[in-house]
Amino acid sequence: MPSPIFSSVSATTLRAWLNDGAEIALLDVREAGQFGEGHPFFAIPAAYSQLENDVPRLVPRRGTRVVLLDAGDGVAERAAQRLAALGYTQLHVLAGGAPAWAAAGYVLFQGVNLPSKTFGELVEHAFDTPHLSAQELQRRQQAGEPLVLLDGRTLAEHRKMTIPGATPVPNGELALHWHALAPDPRTPIVVHCAGRTRSIIGAQILRSLGVPNPVIALENGTQGWALAGQQLEHGSPRPAPAPRAARAQDQAAAAALAAEAGVPQLDAAQAQAWIDDTTRTTYVLDVRSAEEFAAGTLAGARHAPGGQLLQATDQSIGVRHSRVLLLDDEAVRAPVVASWLWRLGYETATVAGGIRAPLRLPAQPEATPAIPPLAKQDLAAWVDRHAPLLVDIQPSLAYRQRHAAGALWSVRPRLAAQVQAAARADQPVLLLAADASTAALALAELPGRTLQWVLAADWHAAGLPVESTPDSPADSEAIDYLFFVHDRHDGNLDAARRYLDWETGLIAQCQPDELTGFRLPAAKARGERCASIV
Repeated sequence: MPSPIFSSVSATTLRAWLNDGAEIALLDVREAGQFGEGHPFFAIPAAYSQLENDVPRLVPRRGTRVVLLDAGDGVAERAAQRLAALGYTQLHVLAGGAPAWAAAGYVLFQGVNLPSKTFGELVEHAFDTPHLSAQELQRRQQAGEPLVLLDGRTLAEHRKMTIPGATPVPNGELALHWHALAPDPRTPIVVHCAGRTRSIIGAQILRSLGVPNPVIALENGTQGWALAGQQLEHGSPRPAPAPRAARAQDQAAAAALAAEAGVPQLDAAQAQAWIDDTTRTTYVLDVRSAEEFAAGTLAGARHAPGGQLLQATDQSIGVRHSRVLLLDDEAVRAPVVASWLWRLGYETATVAGGIRAPLRLPAQPEATPAIPPLAKQDLAAWVDRHAPLLVDIQPSLAYRQRHAAGALWSVRPRLAAQVQAAARADQPVLLLAADASTAALALAELPGRTLQWVLAADWHAAGLPVESTPDSPADSEAIDYLFFVHDRHDGNLDAARRYLDWETGLIAQCQPDELTGFRLPAAKARGERCASIV
């Protein structure tokens, strides 16, 4: 009998829906490792373990057409029940899940951030983005040739490893800071990331603004540097540039770029009309730095730093064919990012006044209510008194490193079945979690049992027995972690090669309907393309 909460759809129907021009959110409710091993091109990661925390942010309009995808194991049906309780009204489940998508002859893509990664490869082809090899960059550095080397990733990534001497300037900040860092127009600017996408996009952002300096992408980023046998820098102390006032020239260049792309600047009334339209999804995103966002923003706006918004759009925007309003406070970063988000295929606009625009945004949905944990000082006595089943729901790799002695590892979609198999009928259950929100969602899977939870860190701090199990859970069971070339940044050069091959091979895996949404000029014929700088 059909469920009153959701309907089942076939893979062919879903493919047609993805291309019918109407809003749709294809949510993959499998865990991160499962998602990364193979998913449809337009699928949005929305793991069941964090479902109610993530979906209201990714799909804010409750009337959006939503299709849920799993491994054909019933998790999507459970997710539909949870989302219906949050007020979602157009819920569908892909019959047979990811295996049915593959059986219909459609590609399941490995990796993450597929549209953004593919876009980067297409941008390089379309604009002939100049690139520099690791060997040539090292030669120029050693020869003392003038150049400015910029790391377009996040500051945390820069701290982990970077090209020696690079200054951290996330791609979304380039338009505001490039001139202060490279005021001499004769000085080349080299942009790098860990692989390819942000090197290409960062370089192309500056080129699209008409920066007079030569602008070059470092080929294959830090992985290419390591593959060339060169040493990376770890623990760089260099800070990201501090906020600065915008130059009039940069504001004019940003406005011209947005106008060229057809990105409008809306006045407050026009923007409010977008927000108030209950038939469409409109995201309102502040693209400035985390520090600026924390210091003050438009009430109700969400944070999506511009560089990462372009790099991992599916982590902020869950609805295909939705609309996006971008905000800043200086009229440079928002129009620049908007112009590139438009090229990614999104209906995008900026707002006059930015974060100071007089807009009224809907109230943010309430977070999952937290249940107080057992106090650290009461933990040992409670365990002695109740002899509970210990279940650790930390990330699998954290469990391997250290967990309560005797605790089994679990993850929300498997929790109820594992507890049913391991616990006596009347045995209490103690969950060990990394945070209150994850614990609250997991506890909801175990109705009718005596339940408590504790921060895993408090168990350790209380001096209770711990153990490590480097091989447990096995890789095949650690569905929350993506092992696909996971150690490419830790010296595994074969993994780095496979990752780079994966990036450069993305376009060839795509079908035309997976590429038609991108708004890019046609790539030049191979013989007309610029030669790389070796």
